[in-house]
Amino acid sequence: MTTRSPLIFSAFNEFVLSHHDHGAWRRSDSRQTELNSAGYWVDLAKLLERGTFDFLFFADVLAPYDIYGGNRDTAIATGMQTPVNDPAVLIPILAHETTNLGFALTANILQEPPYTFARKVSTLDHLSGGRIAWNIVTSFLPGAGRNLGHAGLPTHEERYGRAEDYVTAAYKLWEASWEDDAVIADRERGIYTDPSKVHTVDHVGPYYTVPGPHLTEPSPQRTPFLFNAAASGTGIAFAGKHAEVLFTSGGREQAPANIKILRDAAVAHGRAAHDVKILGGLGIVVGSTEAEAARLDAELRETQSLDSILVKLSGFWQEDLSRYDLRSTVAEILDSGLPGKLAAGVLANAPDTSWTFERLLRWAANRHVVGTPEQIADEIDAWQDAGIDGLNLQYLVSPGSFEDFVDHVRPILVERGTMRAEYGPGATVREKVTGDGPFLPERHPARRIRAELAARRASTGASDPVLEEAAS
Repeated sequence: MTTRSPLIFSAFNEFVLSHHDHGAWRRSDSRQTELNSAGYWVDLAKLLERGTFDFLFFADVLAPYDIYGGNRDTAIATGMQTPVNDPAVLIPILAHETTNLGFALTANILQEPPYTFARKVSTLDHLSGGRIAWNIVTSFLPGAGRNLGHAGLPTHEERYGRAEDYVTAAYKLWEASWEDDAVIADRERGIYTDPSKVHTVDHVGPYYTVPGPHLTEPSPQRTPFLFNAAASGTGIAFAGKHAEVLFTSGGREQAPANIKILRDAAVAHGRAAHDVKILGGLGIVVGSTEAEAARLDAELRETQSLDSILVKLSGFWQEDLSRYDLRSTVAEILDSGLPGKLAAGVLANAPDTSWTFERLLRWAANRHVVGTPEQIADEIDAWQDAGIDGLNLQYLVSPGSFEDFVDHVRPILVERGTMRAEYGPGATVREKVTGDGPFLPERHPARRIRAELAARRASTGASDPVLEEAAS
């Protein structure tokens, strides 16, 4: 057997009752109703660390899904990503109880100013010993825009314009405000920080003005490890410029073409193709035999809430799916001319347009792999052969899906080399994932900004008079 190289493994979750499991919280083997208990999440984090996962990835939303039926009632009733708690508050608890596991925080660029967000992330990176990643999102829920004071969701173009300005301001704070040797902790003289080595950043952009300086001393990674998902041309360009981990949409068959697009986007912004790691998405149902796996899958499907599926897909497809008869065929719905552009595109790519609409919905919500541990491992190897660098593993029932993977699939992957037996060297998550140092490579925009501001200060001899006064 050819020995493979280890993939990146991320556990896809959200600080909610129900993420994409569609009602599995009702099962007796689910602990999801313990969402408000730190103990549940600590146990999950320890399980993932035992399984040498790289990340516990926290998705997030800032409003209930409210497109289905024209209101939020069904989302709230079924627990579909509502209620949802703040993962930034939970992560320090989990970091304290683990040593190597990384934590990816999804944070919307609309939800707080870059100045306070930069401090929050630096604090998390300090408390975790450098194990924080930021999943940069611009939001797709209109309710989030309303709740954040934008009178609705800004246009797609404006959101990405804001995102570019936001990350630039944050980069300046993380990378260019405090010099590496600013903190001296001189007990004898009573000087903790050399004021001459802490600088304003004087960021003035189209959306944000941030004088600085950064309030927090440099954290182990300075800038957190950067995640992003992208689909549109604008989004792919943004991701290619900034992200260290990108998610590829679609299934394994589409992965090679999608990966090329994403890597080309990175190269177009002066980065190396290998600077970005590409993750696919995968859900699994594991049985000791094929028959047992099929039986377990059937049981899971029986407990699923169709209403929950309708709520989620209405949000994803930006279409109120309550308008369609579940018994109608996909072809009939397409012929009606009712679907919007996004929904029509999804329906047109259905495996079979003679399916009923309900069958298509259930298929779309259950694109997971069912089989024995060996068959699951074979599928993961096939993803690697398609060119991906890792997988975001989605649970169908928590923590059972992750337990099955760690206890039954992982040993096979370790034997094959597809998953590492133990964590690699380095304290930070960037070191563990990339094999390089704790900081971004010099060709990343954040490090280029750092070098540019340092060169400007050196050439002008500019200093901050307030800091000079403090130093004197």
